[in-house]
Amino acid sequence: MIGIIGSGNVGANTAFFLAEKGVDHVTLFDIQDGLAQGKALDMMEAAPIRGYRTVISGANDPQDVLNADIVIITAGAVRKPGMDRDALFQANKDIIIDYAKKINRPDTRVIIVSEPVDLLTTLFARHSSLSPDKIMGLGGILDATRLRFLIADELGVSMENVAAQVVGRHSDDMIILQDYCCVSGVPVEHFLSRETIDRLFDQTRQAGSLIVELAGRASAYYGPSAVAADLAEAICHDTGRVLSVSRMLSGQFGITDAALSMPCVINRMGASRILEPSLDNNQIDILKIGARAIQATIKEDTHA
Repeated sequence: MIGIIGSGNVGANTAFFLAEKGVDHVTLFDIQDGLAQGKALDMMEAAPIRGYRTVISGANDPQDVLNADIVIITAGAVRKPGMDRDALFQANKDIIIDYAKKINRPDTRVIIVSEPVDLLTTLFARHSSLSPDKIMGLGGILDATRLRFLIADELGVSMENVAAQVVGRHSDDMIILQDYCCVSGVPVEHFLSRETIDRLFDQTRQAGSLIVELAGRASAYYGPSAVAADLAEAICHDTGRVLSVSRMLSGQFGITDAALSMPCVINRMGASRILEPSLDNNQIDILKIGARAIQATIKEDTHA
């Protein structure tokens, strides 16, 4: 069973995508009484038309989701226009700490969608009894998905034929690995000019903020929901797919005690193995600066 904490736009759409893919039964929880049950009922009433057989249910008691095989955390404030990540961290940190202490079934896999994801994934891991491979945040996988769309749209090709890789922080200083961006195995520089590649990379970095700006009052949710469902499916089906997720590093590039996106082997264990991509010295420096920023923010908050 997959438990989803938070039944807002991201949580509800994640449940819907999981049902559409037939991954596993889903239980939604929300602190707002009746919200999870209402959305679950609405989605189940669509099942006769959409044809999914998985069951979506709602719960008033968080214990109904805390012992799930996979717990997806989408609860908390969402970024509004003009809101920086530090303010969002302050708004969501207590929620993450609370669930980190409550989710203690040793084989539960946790997917953190709430923002800022790298900070909250690090915070969760510090307060959790789970092993680091069980705790994953959406980060590089969402950025890479957005980049795949932009490249495919620019070239007029199928998105299925486009591969991309993004590591580091899920922020403006994300590291887009051009050498790993290709179309049917052919590097993108064979199809696109330097100027176009740079433009698409910039659009990827600004994608989340642009959605917030255009929507006016809401953050992105279809993309994050689809990515969360895809990651949960990879875990449930023990696929061994390589996906860039935010998880605690254990010495890769000299970094420990911070969660950053790296390509990881995803299977029933979770993010079971970290694969180190080839980075130049500048990219390694950016990675280390991001890790230090995460560590400093959490340390400062701890001493506040």
